[in-house]
Amino acid sequence: MADRTVRFCAACGNPVEERLAFGRVRPICPRCGWIYFADPKVAAGVLVVHEDKVLLVRRAIEPMQGRWSLPAGFVDAGEDPQEAARREALEETGLEVEITGLLEVYSGREHPAGADIVLVYSARLGGGQLRAADDAAEAAFFGEEELPEIAFEATRLSLAAWRRQRKDR
Repeated sequence: MADRTVRFCAACGNPVEERLAFGRVRPICPRCGWIYFADPKVAAGVLVVHEDKVLLVRRAIEPMQGRWSLPAGFVDAGEDPQEAARREALEETGLEVEITGLLEVYSGREHPAGADIVLVYSARLGGGQLRAADDAAEAAFFGEEELPEIAFEATRLSLAAWRRQRKDR
C-alpha cells in the first residue's frame, strides 16, 4: 500500500516509531501506545446495461484521463457501498440506477490514488437524463463491438463478465 509516511501520533502528537505490531511493522507512539493501522480505500461502481449496451464514462481527470471506465468512485466513511455506487452513477452520468446485484469484488491498487477494493454492482436504469458531470468528460452507452479504450482493470474484468453473460443467453 502506498500510504504517506506517518510521523506523529494522532492521539498525542508525539513522534512515532516503526515497530512490529500485529504481524507488521507499523507506526507506534512510544508515549501513549497509539498504533497506526492503514485502512483500505474502497470504491463502488455500476455496470449498467441498456438495450444491449453498457454505460461508460470518459475520465476528465488523471489518472487515466481520456480513457473510459464504469461510473464509480470512493465509498465515504459510514456510507452503504450500494448507495455510493448509485450516487457515483448519478453524479457522473445524470442517471438514476437500481442495483440488481453484486457483480464482483476486485482487489489490488492500480495506482497510488486508487482503491484497494472495488465493488462492482449490476444495475438497471431508473430514470434521469444522460449527461456527463463531476469527473466525467463524457458519458455514453457502447455495444460490445464499439468499446473505447478502457482505463482500469476492474472495468476490463467487469466488461469481460458482461460479454460472458451475453454469450450465455
